[in-house]
Amino acid sequence: MIRGSKKIWRTWAIAMAWFYVLLWPLMGIHPDGTLTFRNSLTVWAWVTGVSGVLLALHQLNKTGKFDAVALPLISARASVSRGIDTVPIWIWWMIGFGATFALPFFTGRYVQDVAINVMIYICLGLGLNIVVGLCGLLDLGFIAFYGVGAYTYGLLSIHYAMPFWICLPFAALTAAVAGCIIGYPTLRMRGDYLAIVTLGFGEIVRLILNNWMQLTNGPNGILGIQSPGMYYFSFADGFTLEHLWLKKLTYMYYIIMGLMVLIIIAVQRLNFSRIGRAWEAIREDETVAELMGVNTFKLKLSAYAMGAVFGGLAGAFFAARMRFVSPESFTFLESAMVLAMVVLGGMGSIPGIMLGALALVALPEVFREFELYRMLAFGGAMTVMMIFKPRGLWPAKRFGTRSDDND
Repeated sequence: MIRGSKKIWRTWAIAMAWFYVLLWPLMGIHPDGTLTFRNSLTVWAWVTGVSGVLLALHQLNKTGKFDAVALPLISARASVSRGIDTVPIWIWWMIGFGATFALPFFTGRYVQDVAINVMIYICLGLGLNIVVGLCGLLDLGFIAFYGVGAYTYGLLSIHYAMPFWICLPFAALTAAVAGCIIGYPTLRMRGDYLAIVTLGFGEIVRLILNNWMQLTNGPNGILGIQSPGMYYFSFADGFTLEHLWLKKLTYMYYIIMGLMVLIIIAVQRLNFSRIGRAWEAIREDETVAELMGVNTFKLKLSAYAMGAVFGGLAGAFFAARMRFVSPESFTFLESAMVLAMVVLGGMGSIPGIMLGALALVALPEVFREFELYRMLAFGGAMTVMMIFKPRGLWPAKRFGTRSDDND
């Protein structure tokens, strides 16, 4: 028996009791008002048995009972890791890019639709990663920039018939201005106070979109937004210049893929630039960074603005894809979702954020057949994962502790 084993088993027993308290209302209370216990007890018994066996095996492994099997496996894993590390990183990126590019040729509309959602959230996660992962500023209102970008393209498309490609810079610029306006009064705050204020500003933006009837049409939203288009040369009846609306799902897939690749390159370049190093210095210890000559005020403001730019670009694509925007698409739950992707994948890590988006968007679709219970199971799986990998699925190589954590 390892040290603290009784405490571990006591905690496990309490967790299983709470699990049944949460599980029974979902499976035991029926729409007709009847109450049953059989189904919930069956599921609870299976989960309790499997988790108990796994915990027992973990405890035995801690005592060294499985060293004869575990040590060769650890050695083999280390050898595989060394072999993977010898392959240049750009080769892995090219393999991933090639697989993503070829996905529409082997899948249907449903998979492409889910993949588009994943790539939208990757763009949002990379934008929030600059604020949270690189600069260390907890932002709970990031989805406001997503909404600003979407409404910017929607309004320009409806009222001025401006094409998507010309509106993209305007959406990014408007979102950056909104980031500066929201970020300026919050830069003197830290920790929980910063989170609360950014949450408030995010809700303010949503309420403005919901109540400004003359501009945004309020809760009715904006309908009839144009899809992206492109011109091409046609030689069918001589030499003519034709226009094609990119309404097909496959076209939208490649547009968001190109946007995602551009954002990945931009974030990678920022990460290893002088500005990125300064952001990391602020994240590790803002006081020391300021004493070393880092202009913390301007750099934190630039982090808000740069993160908002990427959120605005994703919002413009969202409006073009849906051809409709309304305030209900930009609630606090969306901000929490994007923040969960950054934390789950690994703050400051681009591959980690991509894995986090896959985990939170694609996996629930895989388990859609479980309907009501899929989010309960998925939430439990995420909790277990964060216990054993608190730094995320793919932690960044350069990441320390924030100064706020040591207060």
